[in-house]
Amino acid sequence: MVVKKLFYLFPLFLSLPALADDCLPYKLIPKIVLETPSWTKEVVQPLKEMDLFHGNVIATMSDNYEIVADITNIEDGFCVSLKSVYADVGYSNFLVQIDIRHQPNTCSYNAVLAHEDEHIRTYLSVIDDYKKELQDSIFNAADSIMPIFVRNESDIEYAIDELNAELQAHPDLILIKQKIKAAEEIRNKRIDQMDTGQNLKKCFE
Repeated sequence: MVVKKLFYLFPLFLSLPALADDCLPYKLIPKIVLETPSWTKEVVQPLKEMDLFHGNVIATMSDNYEIVADITNIEDGFCVSLKSVYADVGYSNFLVQIDIRHQPNTCSYNAVLAHEDEHIRTYLSVIDDYKKELQDSIFNAADSIMPIFVRNESDIEYAIDELNAELQAHPDLILIKQKIKAAEEIRNKRIDQMDTGQNLKKCFE
């Protein structure tokens, strides 16, 4: 998981001593931008024999967040608030494995590849179907995070790390990832159950 952190400095001076509660007025409604990464597909044939009638797809999930923090300079220190989250969530790569006994561009090779392509489309459909719920979960997680007060400028980076840790640990974000994982398993299992293998069997007649 890659996390990038950016922040802006907006000086604001108050006449009263600052305590942690003084940062509450600086809480922002977070802006959430959710995008899905571009994906690639690689087809390989391991040297070790696999199941002749079934290939395999290994899906790589991208789960990256860029956090923008708003830094307000007050009399006794700094208020660090979560301003924006730029999320890049989805599948970035699919590795398709096909038994080495299937020669490329033959009937049996193409039949196995077509089945594995169905699995890839299934993975992509999960992200499409859960995109709105995923965005809402990220917003709820980000919106629940209160600003952090630090006295020293050297502690700002630590505060941003704390904001990120709170975001990642929020129950809504954990739950939606569990839902996505469960949907993957259910839909992929359904594809295998519905496939009679007739297209591949015809190749050996």
